[in-house]
Amino acid sequence: QVQLQESGPGLVKPAQTLSLTCAVSGVPITTDYYYWSWIRQAPGKGLEWIGYVAYSGSTYYNPTLKSRTSISRDTSKNQFTLHLHSVTPEDTAVYSCGGGESLSIPFCTDDGCLEPAKDKYDYWGQGTQITVSS
Repeated sequence: QVQLQESGPGLVKPAQTLSLTCAVSGVPITTDYYYWSWIRQAPGKGLEWIGYVAYSGSTYYNPTLKSRTSISRDTSKNQFTLHLHSVTPEDTAVYSCGGGESLSIPFCTDDGCLEPAKDKYDYWGQGTQITVSS
């Protein structure tokens, strides 16, 4: 059984860096053609795709968040980590990790990405609430 489990601080102060880890069990994150994404949903808004680390180790980020985002992975622990820098209260959201093939990655332009389709993901974590407040 595949499980994704997010872990993080819960509360982050403005201007700090948010670090969230997604621990994956039941499938290697190096599995061919799989993409491991971070997605968030702010109160009253739709899903926003943040970025992915691919089976190959390559990364790609939502252009609207690219300047503040990095995603890394630890294959020995089968997990991947989101770092979101210089957070503001607008980054308050439920953050989830997901895994799927290429169809799980939304269409993106320089102006941003379409809302991701949850049903395109094979695996989805339960999500964790992150609040940015002083």
